[in-house]
This record gives sequence, structure tokens and C-alpha cells, in this order.
Amino acid sequence: MGDFIVEMFTYTFMQRAFVVTTVLSASVAPVGTFLVLRRLSLAGEAMAHAITPGVVIGFVTAGLSVTSLFFGGLIAGVGVAVLTAYLARNTILRSDASLASLYLISLAVGIFILSAAGSAVPLKSFLFGSILGVGDATMVLVGGVATVTLLTLAIILRPLIMSTCDPVFFESQMKRPWIVDQGFMFLLVLNLLAAFKTLGTLMAVGLMILPATAARYWSGTITAQLVIGFIFAFLSCWVGLILSYVLPETPTGPSIVLVAGVIFAVSTIFGPLGLRSKFKETRHV
Repeated sequence: MGDFIVEMFTYTFMQRAFVVTTVLSASVAPVGTFLVLRRLSLAGEAMAHAITPGVVIGFVTAGLSVTSLFFGGLIAGVGVAVLTAYLARNTILRSDASLASLYLISLAVGIFILSAAGSAVPLKSFLFGSILGVGDATMVLVGGVATVTLLTLAIILRPLIMSTCDPVFFESQMKRPWIVDQGFMFLLVLNLLAAFKTLGTLMAVGLMILPATAARYWSGTITAQLVIGFIFAFLSCWVGLILSYVLPETPTGPSIVLVAGVIFAVSTIFGPLGLRSKFKETRHV
């Protein structure tokens, strides 16, 4: 077993994969935790589709350049987030309906542009990731996004917790409460884009949400959930990478998300706040 581990780490692509997924776990885990706490879990999936037209335009104009895909997706994602907030504040539509409408339009626009431009084969790595083929540009991108995410969360953590736990009180105390909400949505878009060359936007949502929902079963405090969520994301990535190395035909991104799914299932059954507590209550009745 020791020789197997040593052999695995002799490959540069495996070293890069372990480093990138560790940094990515530290970045997406807290974002996923607050998505779950704020009951916005499906917003992550919606935003993953909302960035599609920007990414497609970046791909059509400059190919699979990390910079072009990143800024194209960033403009599209931020645009959808801002427009969603504007419609929610100024029309009768709630934010969930606005986001659903806009992400569907964005997805359709992205597919239309892609179809008009030609083959979608080179874009497969964006949708499903190519974590074993990350380059220097992708590593710099993931590291930069993780740094921005953690620094921003350190600054807005208290108002973000307040707006999560008691939004009515938070809005009464803040002159511009929308700044915190939009700042958080900006971090969500950033992290989705950071993951597009590793897990792909589809699988990245799984790494965001599954560790966070699993952590919810183990503790009722936000601080503990942030820590546990990172641990679960980290374990999912490392076990998933090892699994894909042992079974070469296994796709890496889905392997990582499936491991996160197993952790979620175990947490649902055995976590102190999961089904185990319900079984205990039933037994005592």
C-alpha cells in the first residue's frame, strides 16, 4: 500500500490534482455552507447554467483560454445576479422566480451561440472538468479565487451570518443590505468559474452543496459547519482522486462527487442531527 501511494505521488498530474482540489475545497466549502443555510442550494445550480453564455462567447472568441473563459463567465454570472436582485426589488417576482427565468434564458443563449459557432467537443472539459490535466494558469486561477473568497468572507462574515440568521433585523440595521447579498453571489460565481477546468461547472455544484448538507447533520453551529464542510470536501476530493487512479476508466469529477454523496448518505443516517436522532425519539416514545 505504501508503494502504491508513493507511486501515485510521483506523477506530476496527480500532485497538481491533489493541490488544486485541496485549495478548491477550502474555497467552495464555506460558500456551499452559506448556500445551504440561506436555503439557496438550487441557486448554485442555476448560476452554473447562468454563466454558460459568457463562457461560450469566451470560447468562440479566444478558444479554451483560461482568461477568456473566466472573464466571459464572470460577466455573465454577475450580470444575471445583479439583474435578479433588481427584478426582485422592483417587480412582483421573487428572487427565485427571477433567477430561474434568467438562468433558463442564459442557458438557451449559450447553447444557441455554441450551435451557431460549431462543435461543442472542446467545451466538454468545461462542463465535466479535466482535473488530471490542469495547467499553471488554472492553478493560479484557483489559488487567486480561494484567496479572494477567504479574505472577503473574513470581512463580511459577521453581516453575512446576521443576514442569514435574522434577515429582517439585518435589513433594519443596514443602509445597503443588498451589498452583502450581492457580494456573496459574486463569490458564488467566482468559485463556479474556478472549478470549470477541474470539476466542471456541473460537478462543482456537487462539491459545494453535498459536503455542506452533510455537515448540517453533525452540528447546529455555523462555525462547526464551516470546518466540517471543508473536511468533507477535502476527503471527497482525495478519496475520489485515489479511486479514479485505482480505476483508470473512472471519470475523476463524478468520482469526487459520488464520494461526497456517500458522505452525505452516511451523515444523513448516523449524524447527531440526522435520522439517528429521529430513531432515538421514536424509541423513547
